[in-house]
Amino acid sequence: MMNSVKTYTLFTDHDVYLFKEGGHYKLYGKFGAHSVEKEGVKGVYFSVWAPNAKKVSVIGNFNNWNHKDHILFPRWDGSGIWEGFIEDLTWGTLYKYAVETARGEFLEKSDPYALSWEQNIQAASLVSTTWYEWNDKEWMESRGAKNSLDAPISVYELHLGSWLRDEKDPDRFLNYRDIAKKLIPYIKEMEFTHVEFMPVMEYPYDPSWGYQITGFYAATSRFGSPQDLMFLIDELHQNNIGVILDWVPSHFPGDANGLYRFDGSHLYEHEDPRKGFHPDWKSHIFNYGRNEVKSFLISNAMFWLDRYHADGLRVDAVTSMLHLDYSRNEGEWEPNIYGENVNLEAKAFLQEFNTAVYKQFGNSIMTIAEESSDFPMLTKPVHDGGVGFGMKWMMGWMHDTLDYFKEDFANRKFQHHKLTFASMYMYNENYMMPLSHDEVVHGKASLIYKMKGDEWQKFANLRTLYVYMYTHPGAKLLFMGDEFGQTSEWNFTQSLDWHLLKYPVHKGLQDLVKELNHLYRTEPALYENQFDKNGFEWIEADDLENSVYVYLRKGKKRDDILMTVLNLAPKVIDYKIKVSTGTHWEVIFNSDHKEYSGSGVEADLLEEKDDHGTEHEKFITIKLPPLAGVILRQKKDKKYKLHRIKHRR
Repeated sequence: MMNSVKTYTLFTDHDVYLFKEGGHYKLYGKFGAHSVEKEGVKGVYFSVWAPNAKKVSVIGNFNNWNHKDHILFPRWDGSGIWEGFIEDLTWGTLYKYAVETARGEFLEKSDPYALSWEQNIQAASLVSTTWYEWNDKEWMESRGAKNSLDAPISVYELHLGSWLRDEKDPDRFLNYRDIAKKLIPYIKEMEFTHVEFMPVMEYPYDPSWGYQITGFYAATSRFGSPQDLMFLIDELHQNNIGVILDWVPSHFPGDANGLYRFDGSHLYEHEDPRKGFHPDWKSHIFNYGRNEVKSFLISNAMFWLDRYHADGLRVDAVTSMLHLDYSRNEGEWEPNIYGENVNLEAKAFLQEFNTAVYKQFGNSIMTIAEESSDFPMLTKPVHDGGVGFGMKWMMGWMHDTLDYFKEDFANRKFQHHKLTFASMYMYNENYMMPLSHDEVVHGKASLIYKMKGDEWQKFANLRTLYVYMYTHPGAKLLFMGDEFGQTSEWNFTQSLDWHLLKYPVHKGLQDLVKELNHLYRTEPALYENQFDKNGFEWIEADDLENSVYVYLRKGKKRDDILMTVLNLAPKVIDYKIKVSTGTHWEVIFNSDHKEYSGSGVEADLLEEKDDHGTEHEKFITIKLPPLAGVILRQKKDKKYKLHRIKHRR
């Protein structure tokens, strides 16, 4: 049968040169399926990279999946690109690439650059579009200030498939547009500044939560079309809420229709299994040293920032990328040329990725590394030898904090340093403080059940932990459900237990998080210097016997100062604190207040007293409620009226 494919190209010689050099960052405008017009006839242009293939054809529901009818043309330049134009195809056409390998195998592969995929295990690609009429111009023009390191960044992490299900049919996912109607009022009420979506790229296996991606350029069709996801992001932006997407350049699954052995060779994955196979996840690791793969991945990052208006990318599993020996025993990995365990190709890739996206979008966006080791200079500029991320998850703080709050009250004095140790390194990087989904699955228990004590003590502990988190330097991240004390571990197959909010302890915890978000957004002392050593000062770090901590947070103005006092013992204490002479203080927040289902012990300032001894000093004495966090503000003048922030119903 005569080949029904016509010659056509979207590639210039310069495009091909950049692609082969690893410097083409907009490949989504070239590869894939694009609706075009050739000599007055409308159809679809297809292009795919398969340099080791003997033949590539387009199969689909338009030709009964016959690999003989629509054979693409290999480019003459040795780039490995196959391309061609097929008449009369339109949006919604199902297709794959039939790849004949050098060995004579026939592989059926979905399009690596497809914008939509079917929702099944051997999913085909769909001819689709990312055209959308955006209405978030105001946000996009001003978002640099809201995504700045000098701005409050309080992130609500959520999994779209289990935040909320259809009330009439709990087995049915909500559409992106349905989610928008429910999510946006909630985020506004709770006063989070950003949401972070666990991967929205297409993935075949629900239990992977989206971290085993097959369609890197496709919004998962579980929740609707590309335009439906754009609507959700657009609506969030119009309501002054930023959007961070989880991005997974670390690995991909071995599904038959995916990237693995795409043209019969190790095309996207590293050929050496010591570098190309992930032993934990049984997945395949990208070959970061291959230029065309770098172009694919950096173009993918650009795609989500460009076409979907994402405000940031949280890069998953960076530790596994940077360490050749990650989850490998001796003899299962090979050192680099310096005899060390750093994956130099992965490091160079991440440096190039950060350089490229910040050059394109400036500081209007953010990149965030999920990195659990002490890899140096992760958030330092590339030109200074750093990796170039905007922020890094503060995993050490998270582990130390949770370990402390699990501890018996009588033993906390022996673990006192766990809450002070972070101050030894908290300005080494730009940190985001994560209480993420990883901490409430796989038998780890929900946050509320990690806390020590009876029910009242558990909630008191968690309220105080949140006070500590929100008044500690760094951006904040809280996983869905943790804001109201979800009692069961996160289950990706069902909705959160929203019914718990009918119980006062859960509603009180939610109200507390709401108030802390409000404080964080409105008190410059909590965000202006959150990545600057001038923003923090210990007043009392060594009171092991009382399990009390006292520290200051400072804004850029000299008199923007807050004091946090944590009482992590289950008893009331009248506590004396040394302060600067001439200062006056007021209590503005108390986690033990009855509005938060606390015991109602008022954190009263009992005394402000000057000591006119050999050194002129000043002390205040405050009543500290049990297992509570108290925040005080330095008054800006003596006429400033003492008050406590009232919870807004």
